Amino acid sequence: MSEAAPTPPTAPAPAPTPAPAPPRHQIRALHTATTVTVYQAYAPHLGVPAARDGRFPPAWKRERMTWIKPSFLWMMYRCGWAAKPDQETVLAVEITRAGFDSALAGACLSHYVPGVHADREAWKASLSGSPARVQWDPERDLHLNALPHRSLQLGLSGPASRAYADEWTVSIRDVTPLARQVHGLVRAGDVDAARALLPAETPYPAGPLPHLGA
Repeated sequence: MSEAAPTPPTAPAPAPTPAPAPPRHQIRALHTATTVTVYQAYAPHLGVPAARDGRFPPAWKRERMTWIKPSFLWMMYRCGWAAKPDQETVLAVEITRAGFDSALAGACLSHYVPGVHADREAWKASLSGSPARVQWDPERDLHLNALPHRSLQLGLSGPASRAYADEWTVSIRDVTPLARQVHGLVRAGDVDAARALLPAETPYPAGPLPHLGA
């Protein structure tokens, strides 16, 4: 009886292609067709009633510059996982994309960048006339280490701040428990479980933003 022909060895599966690195300047956010979620952290006397009522309370100062952040992990870096004084309540604020887009369209970078601005005087003129400004800060990983790509911070003042609080806001949620849960998993070494709880932040379709260096 003849022997069966040997089975040819199976070729190893090709290694998965690594995902391309995000662009250096890119807005990533949890968003729907009509809204985008941003994060802020406040002392409980402001954050708790805002989440309870779904609106910022009268004590929230509408004339001050307020900074909103689409990145949950950048917010965790800023507030120390809701442990820093006066940042113990983390809010997820869902706002209209129309409001967010209008702020981006009229925003100015918070610092002078050659190639984006004609010169320093042009930048200063743009900054003084804009109710919104942008900073690009290093994005953070689950250990809050800086990453090579940047995350958007959008500062709103005057009419933009008032519109944010009283016109653009769709809902406000207290996500402090989520912050603490994710932080607990990171400290326990269960990074995969922590990552699974993060908001699904994907590239936001803002289009090219040359006046913001993006």
